[in-house]
Amino acid sequence: MAASIPPSWTTGTVPNSFAALPTGALGTLGGQLMRLLNRAQQHEVARLLGPVPGADVLEVGHGPGVLLGLLARTAGHVTGVDPSEEMRRLAIRAHARAIAAGRLDVRAGDAGATGLPDAAVDLVVAVNNVAIWPDLDAGVAELRRVLRPGGRLVLSWHGGERPARMARGLVLPEERLRRIDDALGVRFPEVRRTLTRRCTVFEARCAP
Repeated sequence: MAASIPPSWTTGTVPNSFAALPTGALGTLGGQLMRLLNRAQQHEVARLLGPVPGADVLEVGHGPGVLLGLLARTAGHVTGVDPSEEMRRLAIRAHARAIAAGRLDVRAGDAGATGLPDAAVDLVVAVNNVAIWPDLDAGVAELRRVLRPGGRLVLSWHGGERPARMARGLVLPEERLRRIDDALGVRFPEVRRTLTRRCTVFEARCAP
C-alpha cells in the first residue's frame, strides 16, 4: 500500500503509511492512537476556531473524527474527507447520530481533491496533515476553491509553544513554515501564523 502513497512536499519521500494512509488492522490501531495522542491538539484547534454556528465546514484528513465531533456541535453542516477507508469507517462509527441527523457527511477525498463544488463552505480546517500533502500549492488552491467569500482556512501542524514529547521530531523547520506562509499568501489576502500550546497554526481568510 505504501507504494500508492505519493511523496510529501516537505521531504520528497513517501510518508509512513501508518500516518498517511492507515489500512486494515494496523489502520484501526493507528486511528485509536491518533484519537489518543492528537486529542489535545484537536481541542486546541477547536478552541481557536471558536463556535461556528450555522457554518458549512470542511475538515480535510479527519482521521478517527475527534474534531469532526467538536465541529458538529455548533456548525450547520460538517463534511469530512479522508483518503483512508479505515479512518472514514472509524469516524462514521463514532458519529453515527450526527450523520443520521444530516449534520455530518464523511466521504473519500484529500486536500488536492475534496470532491466539493466551488464556494461550498465557510470554513476549511486540516490538523496534522499539511506536511504530508504531496503538493502544497495544489492543496491550497483546492481548499481556496471550495471556500466562499470571507471564508477561512485553518491549517495546523505539530509544534506550538510546548510540543508534545512524541511530536517533537515532527516539528517543521522555519523554512518549511515560511513555505506554507508563502503558499497561502499567493491565494489569500490575509494570512497569519499563531502558536497554541502544542500546535503551529496558519489562518488564511478570503476577501469578502
